[in-house]
Amino acid sequence: MLLPEEPAILDLRHAVRRWIAAHRPDGDVAVALSGGADSLALAAAAAAEARTVRALVVDHQLQSGSADVAEAAAERARALGCANAEVLPVDVNGSGGLEAAARQARYTALDRARGNRPVLLGHTLDDQAETVLLGLSRGSGGRSIWGMSEYESPWGRPFLEVRRAVTHQACEELRLSPHEDPHNASPDFVRVRLRTEVLPLLEEVLGGGVAGALARTGEQLREEGAVLDAVAADAGSEAVVDREIDAVVLALSAPPVRRRVLRGWLLAAGARGLGNRQLRAVDDLVARWRGQGPVAIGGGTPDARLVVWRRRGRLNVGLDDQRRV
Repeated sequence: MLLPEEPAILDLRHAVRRWIAAHRPDGDVAVALSGGADSLALAAAAAAEARTVRALVVDHQLQSGSADVAEAAAERARALGCANAEVLPVDVNGSGGLEAAARQARYTALDRARGNRPVLLGHTLDDQAETVLLGLSRGSGGRSIWGMSEYESPWGRPFLEVRRAVTHQACEELRLSPHEDPHNASPDFVRVRLRTEVLPLLEEVLGGGVAGALARTGEQLREEGAVLDAVAADAGSEAVVDREIDAVVLALSAPPVRRRVLRGWLLAAGARGLGNRQLRAVDDLVARWRGQGPVAIGGGTPDARLVVWRRRGRLNVGLDDQRRV
């Protein structure tokens, strides 16, 4: 399909072109397509710029007629020039609420269907701002407000510097009528309230530019975090010995470095849902040792907790029924 030379479409094509040149020079990509404005505009821009595009349409089966909506999106992708389009029905039944369960089901389906192609997602600068605000509300340190990366294999986000208004304008230029998901307007979802209530209020009170400032803050913290991660990798190579941590050696590192080493060590040991409070309690075993007992962390089995303990200057992690005291 030959796209018109209109301002919004050209902005999106340039964004996709830059992303492909940086991350996928062979030009073979998949696009996650919901039928909404962001993903429709992405599919159109990708079809114009990439060598081949495979559209992947996830049907969450949460609303009556969702199969028809998904098939209509797939047909539109083919009309826009995608090489093929596939509908992926999923069952949404995970834990953590409807938003989290739907997201997990969606990403799992996309990962299985993508083959060896990266999957482009239609996240915009506005989505980035919402993500940074959500992370800020958790109070879990810099990592929680990094926001989303332009490319974190296999997920690509060419539109992170593009405002949502541009994708909507591109759909108008293409004479496309995006599907409006009722969930995207429901105040039952935190992200919707951020989008429709919190961010507009912040823009009004602070005089505009809030979304861009939040996105830039996330990017800057992500860049700084990458440096700290590299330092932590060096510190971990000295402090982690035979799956134990030499607490005396690790205590010489700065707190952000220590906690990065501990976080990676705990995740490798099977920790789940690792929060700031747990991580700092484990850090106290290193830097504020007073003879305290083991620290329980998320993970383990229904019959045994995953715990961290210090013995003879070393930290160990394991199930509580396997501890040696």
